[in-house]
Amino acid sequence: MLKSARAAVAREREKQGRIHMAMKKRKTKAKAKKTKRKSSGLTQLQYHLSPELADVVGTKKATRPQVVKKIWVYIKAKKLQDTKHRRIINPDAKLGEVLGRRPIDMLKMAGAISKHLKKA
Repeated sequence: MLKSARAAVAREREKQGRIHMAMKKRKTKAKAKKTKRKSSGLTQLQYHLSPELADVVGTKKATRPQVVKKIWVYIKAKKLQDTKHRRIINPDAKLGEVLGRRPIDMLKMAGAISKHLKKA
């Protein structure tokens, strides 16, 4: 009876050890996957900004997503979105040099910005 109890305890410890080792392997695989991930092309390409766009954004060199984010920060800070139609942006004098003086749809903003970007 004593031998069978010891054997049962030994089997249980061995089982727990296997589970513990499996958990360690999962953690190391997850860490390895995080380090292997590459950034996409959009986030790697740096652009030189035109002087007008640089005034709005605040930098002379940035990626396209960074430029769009900073323009949206400027739009929100100055409250340049139309109150009824939120898709329409009413540019002020500074932003008008980049997007044009007339109100512009937010989806057409990317096309207007691309005229002010040059590959670095």
